[in-house]
Formats: sequence, C-alpha cells, structure tokens
Amino acid sequence: MSHVYIIHENSAWTAPLIGQLASRGIPYHEWFLDRGFFDLTSEPPAGVFYNRMSASSHTRDHRFGAELTTTALLWLERHGRRVMNDSRAMSLEINKVAQYHALAAHGIRSPATAAAVGREEIVEAAKSLGVDAFITKHNRGGKGLGVRLFRSLSALEDYVAGPELEEPIDGTTLVQEYIESPDQTITRIEFIGGRFLYAVRVDTSEGFELCPADVCQPGDAFCPATESERPKFRVVEGFSHPLIAPLERFLAENGMSVAAVEIVEDADGVAYAYDVNINTNYNEQAEREAGVSGMGTLAQWLGDELQRQTRNVTFEACAIS
Repeated sequence: MSHVYIIHENSAWTAPLIGQLASRGIPYHEWFLDRGFFDLTSEPPAGVFYNRMSASSHTRDHRFGAELTTTALLWLERHGRRVMNDSRAMSLEINKVAQYHALAAHGIRSPATAAAVGREEIVEAAKSLGVDAFITKHNRGGKGLGVRLFRSLSALEDYVAGPELEEPIDGTTLVQEYIESPDQTITRIEFIGGRFLYAVRVDTSEGFELCPADVCQPGDAFCPATESERPKFRVVEGFSHPLIAPLERFLAENGMSVAAVEIVEDADGVAYAYDVNINTNYNEQAEREAGVSGMGTLAQWLGDELQRQTRNVTFEACAIS
C-alpha cells in the first residue's frame, strides 16, 4: 500500500497532522530524519513525500537533519517520486540569503540586508546599511534564532563584543533594516498546494521569537498561550493582498507546496517579505475562532495527492500490460 510519508525531526509539531490523517483513514508513515542512511542504488517506496524538515533542527540536537533530508529528497526526485517541498525548497529553508534572492527574482521586496561572518564584520555590515534601526538574525534560522533589534550602532557593538552573541550554525549573521510596523504586527501568509489558504496577523509587541504551534519547544518565547491585551495570533477574515499572486509563482518555481511567508508593512503601506518557512505550523485557538483548519486542509490535500498518484501508477501499469 502507498503511504503519505512525513519527513521531519519534531514529533510534537507533526502530531496534529497525524491526527487529521488518521481520522480520514489516510495511510501515513513518519520519516524521523535525525540520523540514518539511504541506499542510493535502491528504489524508494511508493507514495507521496511531504518534507517539513526545520531549519532549527540543530537546536533539538538534530544537527544534520537538514543535510540528511536533502540526501533523501535528491534520491526521491531521481526516481520520480511525488515530493512536496523538494530539494529546491530545502535549500531555501536553510538559507535566508537564498530566499531573498529568489523573492527578488519575482519582484518581491525584502528589507535591505547585509551578510557577515565574524564579530567585527557584523558591525561593518550594519554600517554599510546606513539605517537608524536594524535587526540581526541567523541566516539558517527558525524559532527567531539570533533575532535582536538595535536602534543604535553602539548597542550592536556592545552586543557583538559581549557573551550574549549567538553564533549561527552556518557562521553567517544577517544584519537587516528594521521595518517598523505602525501597529507592531506582521502577517504570516499560509499556502497549501501552492495556493493561498489564509493569513494570520501576529502581534510582535513582546518580541520576535514567535511560535505559531500550540506546542512550543523549550526556548521558544512568546507562545500563543501567553495572555495579552490582544490575541497574539488572529486569522484575518477576507484577507487579500497584491503579493499573493507573485508569492504563489515564487513558491511554484522553488518547489514549495506547503509554506508560510511572513511579511511586514511600513507606515507607507509598503510590504516586505522577510521569511519563508516550509515547516509551517498553525495556531489552534486562532483557527477555532475563525472556523478554519490548516492541518485538516493539509491532510485532505495530501490524501488527494496520494489517490492521484495511485491512480496514475495503476493507469500506467494497465497501459503497459
């Protein structure tokens, strides 16, 4: 029997999807890729393969999960398997610089960014931008790794010289122009099957390490359970935006079937895309209030893709016989 294969390294994040697949009777199998091997001379199993490996896998002691996943994806693609979030998508998941170049190719604006390796070079990178406020972040990120806001060069110099500097796993720190939202929110746009699903307005007033999942890992600050005067995550009813169409084209060209893109708008309404994430999670409370289900939609789509793949294989077999 063919299965939906879920490629991941964090069972807490896949549990809601597995529940939705099981409730629909869709056969599934988990590939927990923190270590292992693939015999590249063998044939992969039949089925469809959904990659949701996280750029932050190394923070959960799965240092080479992303690299092993890339090996698996290339093997699957060579044998013509149906892969959601393929090797192209994986290369962007773990490299924000690559994301920005790919977004720019579709006319999608990102904040001015400089990439640096080395402490002194981080300061020089900030100087090169010539802006009053900037953010640092890890090039291979996730979970808001290394995200700090600075409103002066001297504050950055103190941080870089001190013990709190977080070293990126790939050595590259990004220094990025801070785009200040008038209402201190960003918008996370969700896509399934490469098509717009819904958008979530996210309150960033308490910080930038935002975790949409209902189960957040240790170290994930600002989880949805935190009480505040306004909901941290809110599905935007009737959301529309000029970026949706170019973002769908961007996702299609880069092998991203299931993804979230985070954007921020400045005081003039100019929108900037600053993060793309194939390891997308959904907030149950926000969805319940809006009457939508990201994991439910995803499970149904994966089941439909599995049926379509099975029909195609059966048809080809009958045609040969």
